[in-house]
Amino acid sequence: MTLRDLPVGKTATIRSVGGEGALRQHFLDMGLIPQGEVTVVKYAPMGDPMELRIHSYELTLRLADAEKIEIENIRDAGQVKPEKKERTVIPHPGLGEGGKYHEKETEHPLPDTEVLTFALAGNQNCGKTTLFNQLTGSSQHVGNFPGVTVDRKDGTIRGKENTLVTDLPGIYSMSPYSSEEIVTRNFVLNEHPKGIINIVDATNIERNLYLTMQLMELDIPMVLALNMMDEVRENGGSILVNQMEEMLGIPVVPISAAKNEGIDELVAHALHVAKYQERPKETDYCDANEDGGAVHRCLHAIMHLIEDHAKATQIPVRFAAAKLAEGDTLILEALKLDQNEKEMLEHIVKQMETERGLDRAAAIAHMRFDFIENVCDETVVKPRESKEHLRSVKIDKILTGKYTAIPCFIGIMGLVFFLTFGVIGAFLQNILEVSIDALGGLVDQWMGAANVNSVLRSLVMDGIFTGVGSVLSFLPIIVTLFFFLSMLEDSGYMARVAFVMDKLLRKIGLSGRSIVPMLVGFGCTVPGVMASRTLPSERDRKMTILLTPFMSCSAKLPIYAFFAAAFFPKHGTLVMIALYFGGILMGILMALVFRGTLFKGNAVPFVMELPNYRMPGAKNVGHLLWDKAKDFLQRAFTVIFMATLVIWFLQTFDGHLNIVSDSQESILATVASVIAPVFAPMGFGDWRISTALITGFMAKESVVSTLSVLFGQTSVLLGCITPISAASLLVFCLLYTPCVAAIASIKRELGSKWAVGVVIGQCVIAWVAAFVVYLVGSAIV
Repeated sequence: MTLRDLPVGKTATIRSVGGEGALRQHFLDMGLIPQGEVTVVKYAPMGDPMELRIHSYELTLRLADAEKIEIENIRDAGQVKPEKKERTVIPHPGLGEGGKYHEKETEHPLPDTEVLTFALAGNQNCGKTTLFNQLTGSSQHVGNFPGVTVDRKDGTIRGKENTLVTDLPGIYSMSPYSSEEIVTRNFVLNEHPKGIINIVDATNIERNLYLTMQLMELDIPMVLALNMMDEVRENGGSILVNQMEEMLGIPVVPISAAKNEGIDELVAHALHVAKYQERPKETDYCDANEDGGAVHRCLHAIMHLIEDHAKATQIPVRFAAAKLAEGDTLILEALKLDQNEKEMLEHIVKQMETERGLDRAAAIAHMRFDFIENVCDETVVKPRESKEHLRSVKIDKILTGKYTAIPCFIGIMGLVFFLTFGVIGAFLQNILEVSIDALGGLVDQWMGAANVNSVLRSLVMDGIFTGVGSVLSFLPIIVTLFFFLSMLEDSGYMARVAFVMDKLLRKIGLSGRSIVPMLVGFGCTVPGVMASRTLPSERDRKMTILLTPFMSCSAKLPIYAFFAAAFFPKHGTLVMIALYFGGILMGILMALVFRGTLFKGNAVPFVMELPNYRMPGAKNVGHLLWDKAKDFLQRAFTVIFMATLVIWFLQTFDGHLNIVSDSQESILATVASVIAPVFAPMGFGDWRISTALITGFMAKESVVSTLSVLFGQTSVLLGCITPISAASLLVFCLLYTPCVAAIASIKRELGSKWAVGVVIGQCVIAWVAAFVVYLVGSAIV
């Protein structure tokens, strides 16, 4: 019987795990190991994927992958009960503290001038980025979707000179399954940090300690931070820190990153172990007396075999041996073993497989989880079922229910757009517009009274206030949209959206995980493209990056709002919704095209953790909104400001630098008139509109500011094009090339050829779509 056949609410024991390669290794690393227990929680609304509970956390798995896992001993799922096991209390070992584990006569502390570099590593959703913010004061975005940290972030520990902490992507193991895991592994192996701060979720400690074991094998000074200890205590559990420190051989510090508890103690221990290079105590995870000692003999034989190669390549021998035993080809290549040594390695592994009764990868994963189980048995007083999990189960009955999930998703996103464009954002926008207009009036009066030169007065009023001011008025809408998106992401709902939408997205060749980068793309294409790094498949990653620009980013909002207010004042919200769903529809069509041409094949398996719902932190959301507002203002006063000045200059002067009375005689009119005929078939062949579209390549917000400068008043624009032409222009703006920043991010991820292809391809698609809209609209009218 396979896992696919296990009914909801039933528990079974895993007999074997099928599959091959990196995916199977990922299954094992996530805890799907032979003899492990697994419970089916529910199925997605469309029947696929399924949600499992294993090692006290929720995991998603497609039915096709569940068929590869054989099970036995089926029974009713048991309830989590508080534990009453008596344990012996031991004195604090004092690891990572002065005078305990280093000899004063023989110690060799690092010089005071040397920078103490730290790698901050941990699972996804363990509070790692929140801790990074507490340590450094940085304002990095904190989210609850697996893999929200997609780039390397560095920061100095507050109040500590010559320190540098690097926030690494959240990973589950050091196996090279995703690009995130490869980035983290390469950093630790190649850049040799002076210390590791390993943060674990204390409410899900079995799952988290799997990575801890692999980090300890690297033989780098290390501190373990037990995060969310406040939740453990509130739910009736506890962790015996002294015993855990003794068993692991590294300093263990209980903290709550969200409440800033225990951070000073954590910093003190981290600085100490890095300064004195106090490495983890030597611990043999493979018990010589367990399962006949097959794994123990295998690992120690490999360590002797590769000792000289590991030393030459500066790869810790214990880490290298474990990776070779489980079949890691990247480590095998790095060690450069000769043919005889490779054959000897295979003989050792084959003998272990025969004696252990498991294949190499399953045997090593089982060895690690056995050690973790022993540690947890001696140190963890299990709490009752957490109120966070109970709350999540109740919420999921609605948000991921069979008949309620998709209506809830549509309703939630519709409410977000309605509140952004029709209520909160629009209200705040009106206030800002009135303020800018009032300030502009005062400045104009002052310049008139002071007899300021007419050219300078035109620059200030027509260039700065009309151009930049019109864009600034859209800041409230952009901030409001990001506020709602960050709330959904930080709460854990985005992960549920991926779970619900996976089967639907698979029909167009993508994984459910692709929904999140594309949803982020509604805020800004740049972080959307970067978020695609969390996708383990290169095929899915490329497809997602190419489709993300079809999602309307917040920078296009000023364009939509401007034309909707000018040409469709009674149907503004409807126009906005139509544009957003139009972009989604075009993205779906392009995905189908890509699936049959550039990216043939199937989407990668959908293996993802579902975190508990948590209330988004006000501090984290505030940091995000400030970052987005600051980024928008910087662009408004740099790129957009310069673009506005250039447009004003080209519009005000002719080729001989004489001031023109009619803008049609200007330099700008001469340049734009060359490309204007390209847009004539779509009903907006005016050179001023062509100019605005060109500036939109620099920054989408510039389209509105350019139109405001060139047309002066909205009434002039209304007399220039018809509502049908305006609709065609909106479709073109929806689909044509993303801004320079987005193209640069695509180039960074995929290379120059793909970036150029996006620019040309989307311009062609936009032209065709706008032309069709104009033809159909003209025929109807």
